[in-house]
Amino acid sequence: MAKVEMTVNGKSVSGEVEGRTLLVEFIRGKLELTGTHVGCDTSQCGACLVHVNGQAVKSCTMFAAEAEGAEVTTIEGITGKDGSLTAVQQAFQDYHGLQCGFCTPGMVMSATALLKDNPKPSEAEIREYLKGNICRCTGYHNIVKAIMAASGQDVGAIAAE
Repeated sequence: MAKVEMTVNGKSVSGEVEGRTLLVEFIRGKLELTGTHVGCDTSQCGACLVHVNGQAVKSCTMFAAEAEGAEVTTIEGITGKDGSLTAVQQAFQDYHGLQCGFCTPGMVMSATALLKDNPKPSEAEIREYLKGNICRCTGYHNIVKAIMAASGQDVGAIAAE
């Protein structure tokens, strides 16, 4: 067992983990932050996406020990201190960018990372960026609309699928 220390959602945390413990297991099991979902365990679906030192990372592909000393942000950590929704979260709600909700935390974290790097992405850029996230319900159309809206762009120009 090894001790790991990191900052998760602005709070210092630590725990004992086996070397093979995945970051997603540490987040969900040890920290009980269950908004980060496990969808495939193979880095295909993006449901487990978190931000590590400001970069989008599929937490099922990273060992907890690799996050030693890192700043980790989960879906629970992106809301305002008063519980207010971010522009991305609000847009997902307003534009029905979810259905069952299983992929939503990963989609929101992915969209947040995209908009940090590219504040005004085109529809094509959004669709390309989301290739690492799988939604089994919505067909992505409303997710793309939500991200466009969160970026302050007109969603009326998005072609129907």
